[in-house]
Parts: sequence; C-alpha cells; structure tokens
Amino acid sequence: MGNPPTTPDGPTEPYRWRWLILVAMLVAEIMDLLDASIVNVAGPDLERSLGAGSVGLQWVIGGYALTLGAGLILGGRLGDRYGRRRMFLIGLTAFTASSLLCAAAPSIESLITFRLLQGAAGAMLLPQGLGLLRENFSGAELTKVFGIFGPVLGLGGIIGPVLGGFLIEGDFFGLGWRAVFLVNLPIGIAALIVAARFVPKKAGDRSVRVDTPGAALVAVSCALLVLPLNQGQESGWPLWTWLSMAAAVIGFALFAVEQRRAAAAEGREPLVTPGLLRKPAFTVGLGGIALFFGGLVGTQLVLTLYLQIGRHFTAGEAGLGNLPLAVGTAIGGAVSGAFLADRIGRKVLQIGPVVQLAGAALLWFELDGLDAASFSVWDIAPGVAVAGIGAGMVIAALFSFVLAAVDDDEIGSASGVLSAVQAVGGSVGVAAFGSVFFDRAGTGDFTAGFHHALIVQACLLAAFLAITFLLPAKGRPEDEQHGVAPGEHAENADAPRLGV
Repeated sequence: MGNPPTTPDGPTEPYRWRWLILVAMLVAEIMDLLDASIVNVAGPDLERSLGAGSVGLQWVIGGYALTLGAGLILGGRLGDRYGRRRMFLIGLTAFTASSLLCAAAPSIESLITFRLLQGAAGAMLLPQGLGLLRENFSGAELTKVFGIFGPVLGLGGIIGPVLGGFLIEGDFFGLGWRAVFLVNLPIGIAALIVAARFVPKKAGDRSVRVDTPGAALVAVSCALLVLPLNQGQESGWPLWTWLSMAAAVIGFALFAVEQRRAAAAEGREPLVTPGLLRKPAFTVGLGGIALFFGGLVGTQLVLTLYLQIGRHFTAGEAGLGNLPLAVGTAIGGAVSGAFLADRIGRKVLQIGPVVQLAGAALLWFELDGLDAASFSVWDIAPGVAVAGIGAGMVIAALFSFVLAAVDDDEIGSASGVLSAVQAVGGSVGVAAFGSVFFDRAGTGDFTAGFHHALIVQACLLAAFLAITFLLPAKGRPEDEQHGVAPGEHAENADAPRLGV
C-alpha cells in the first residue's frame, strides 16, 4: 500500500494501515506458540497412525523448538540485511507450506523432517515481527502495542493443548491429528494477504554481513546436544551419546570465541554482540532461562503423556487437563506483573521456584494417593495449579531481570539470544523429560515415571533458584525492555518471546 511519508529525520505522520500490521504480527506469533504445544496431545494418534514410538514423539515435539532456537539469531540478521518485510513474507510462506507438508506426512520420519523445516521457517519469521512494529509505531502507541502483545501471546501458549485436543477428538473430516497442522493454512494465508498488502516496503541494509560460520556452529552444537538426549534412553546410553553432548559444549564455547574474532575482524559482524558474553549476570541468566524453560516445557509434556498414556484420557480430555496449569500460570503472572516485581525486585524470581517446588511436592503426594478406578484430573489439579502459579511468577519477570545487565545498544542482540536459549532449552526439556518418563512408563509404572520427572524438575528448580542470586536486584524499566532507552525509540531491537 506504499510507505509512510518520511523525511531525513524520520516519519512525518503515522502510517495509515499500521494497526493491520499489528494483526499480521500477532497471527504469526500465535501460530508459532500453537505449534510449539498443540502436538503434545497427539501422541497416541501418531502412534496408531504412523507407528510413532517414544523417540519419534519427542522429535516431533522437540525438533520444532530445536531448529527454531538454532535459527532465531540468524533470522534476525537476515531481516537486517534483506529487509524485515521481505523476510517476514518468506518466513510466513515457508511456515504455512511446511504446515501443509506436516499434515500430509506419510510416515513419522517425514513428519519429523517437516517439523524441523517448520521450526526453521519460524526462525526466519518471528524475529521480524517486533522490528516491523517498531518501524511503524512510536511513543504511547508503541507502549499500547506491547500491552496488547503480552496477553495475546500468553493466551496462544495456553490454548495450544486445548485446541489440539479438540481438533483430534473431533476428528473432523476424518483428519485426526493432521488437523492440528491444517489449522495453520487458513490462518497463515490470511496473514500473508494482509502482510503483503499493508506492510510497507523498506529496504534492508546490504552493508550488514551475515556471520555464516557462527550460525553453522550454533546449529551443529544444538543438534549435537538434542540428538543424544532423544536417542539415548532407547539406545541404552552408548558412548557416542556422551561424546556428542561433550562435543556440543565444545561447540558452544567455540561459538563464543568465533563471535569475538568476528567482532575484531574488519568486514565481519558477529551474530551476538561480544560484550554480552563478557557480562557475568547475562551469561548466568542464559543458564537460568535454559534451566527454567527446560523444566517447564518438559513437565508440561509429561503431564499430557501421563494423562493420555497412563490414565487413558482422550486427546480432548488431556487438553482440558492442562487447564489447571494454564490458569495457575495466568494467576501467577498477573500477581507478579501487577504487584510483586516492582515492589520486591529479584525476590519474585526466588519466590516463584519455591512455589513451584511446593506444587511439585503436593502433586507427588496426590499421585501416591490416587485411586486408579476413579481417577479424574481434579485429583491432581491443586498441585498442578500451584506449580503453575509459581511458573507464572517467574515468566512474568525473568527476562527483564536478565536484560537489566545489558546496555541499551545491546538489547536487540541480547533479546535474540534469550529467545534462542528459551527455545533450545524447551527442546532439551522435551528430550530429557520424555526419556525419564518413558524409562519407567515402558514397564507400565506411569506414576513412577511422573515421580522421576518431578525429581528432575526439582533439581532444575533448585539450580535456577541458586542462579537468581547472581541476577541484578531490579529488572529493566518497561520501556527499556522493549529496546527503548529513556526519551528515545530504538528501531532495531528485538524483544524476547514471552510465551511458553
């Protein structure tokens, strides 16, 4: 529809169709959040339809997050170089097309491949959204945009398993699990039409160089980490699994070294601002995000597997079984965001995991006291809801405390790294918790599998709690969280994804 009027000093008036840009960005983000969780309830259907085993299911769920996380930083750089509108349209087209491929997959191997492609498409799509919004909104309107963004994205994360259960159990047109991917087609096509027509064209900066070696190191290191976690339990943890995980650690260390070299070399630009890696609070915070989201996503998966495989819930019932967790998370986030974070600072990140541990302990005893003949989700709802409250308290505040250690000109790079670590942490959580659960579930003792998963979660929460003492005492002000320094508006910063 054309570009907003500009002068050498910037836009002279707001772009007429800017609110339709917000709609397209929200749709894209919701598609990502739905696809990250909607498949959780598809396990039994995938087993019946495609012969998917436990490892295959873990790859279908975690593979998407793996390629998404591995490519997010690269996707942001490509947007800088080739233009955010162009990369958004390419990413959205690829995401929609790969959703169709997933729906048509004839085998579990092809479905895993298409899910990996879908995650890679998401990595090209998602980093462009917030940058496009910053190019077209400013001042009070930008604050309003982010006020809309948060609740909508939170809702997208909550309704994923519920919508997935509804679609699978409804078995519309005999599609079964394939419907959870086909739902992206009308949504994606509509968003593509709106974006192509109303997002203004703006050329990228061809002087921006893409650090291909750095991107390759990240991708390979992520694969070396997740592959043995997915395959290890079924293979009996042979030597190659341990060597692969050790190689992943070396790969991430080499990435840090390579980024410093790229920053020092003339004509090269690193994917990650090297100064970030010299900030102890930021690097420690990355570990905290990986621990927290690995535990959160992993336990969400185990809850769904327990209900479906262990208690023979239908997909729809298992989706509704996630509601206590979702409601608890919403309550915890509201309490943290509205009352606690500003008043007690970092302590909210310490109260949250303690509440989660209390919920896990309550859930442990609820599982011990179950009557298998009369089980309903309400038997475990209190423990699940309490754990959700603790998780919501952390989610609402975590990123702002990690970003408090970051300078204003580093916000964009830092946010991309945090988003990538969040996604990869979730992928690792799916692999690790799935392996722990299926190790016991394979013997028919599903309660023991859930118990073991709760032990792993408790260890991760304890490690996360220890890390919080190394974070800044206060989070960043709300405007600086969005990459806006006091009194000005940054154009190129990307805020982290705050969905689960």
